[in-house]
Amino acid sequence: MMLKVTEIFHSIQGESTHAGRPCVFVRLTGCPLRCTWCDTAYAFYGGRDMTQDEVVAQVRAFGCGLVEVTGGEPLSQPASLPLLARLCDEGFEVLLETSGAIETSGVDRRVHVVLDVKCPGSGMVDRMHWPNLDRLAPQDEVKFVIKDRADYEWAREVVRNRNLAARCTVLMSPVFGEADTRQLAEWVLADRLPVRFQLQMHKQIWAPDMRGV
Repeated sequence: MMLKVTEIFHSIQGESTHAGRPCVFVRLTGCPLRCTWCDTAYAFYGGRDMTQDEVVAQVRAFGCGLVEVTGGEPLSQPASLPLLARLCDEGFEVLLETSGAIETSGVDRRVHVVLDVKCPGSGMVDRMHWPNLDRLAPQDEVKFVIKDRADYEWAREVVRNRNLAARCTVLMSPVFGEADTRQLAEWVLADRLPVRFQLQMHKQIWAPDMRGV
């Protein structure tokens, strides 16, 4: 099965509990969503066809044990599922960054899923596949990208009503360049919300609109 790949690069993991670690990113092409704050719209189209062997060989060449398959939306390509399993078989620690809009039941359970729950400010909340939350394992993570107070209050209720923090790590981050970073941190503290506040570290290191970072 061929994969449509936008880019494969070696960088610093900027988000999740793995933030700060060197990581190889496999960015697949295509996404069915159009979030208002999307920062990787260049991955919607184009890319090049690669075999699974070619992808794995390029990943292996970096000599890094941590790999993230991302997009776009990687699960929009059925070939992403055998790729994830193959990377696990090869001994890599594998992360999957997914929008939450596509069913995750086929993902190899050795993969660490980082599930992005779409808040109302994204414009894509109606595209969420909510049963994905029921499949979360302790090794997985849930991410909420917060645009404003309405997004925060909505996310807070999802965290509480679904008891997410008892099941896996919950991440909250502001929309880069739009949301007030300090304000979000203060909301989390005021509500004693059991989440992990995060910033996109890679955007602090490199220009926010750079590719391959």
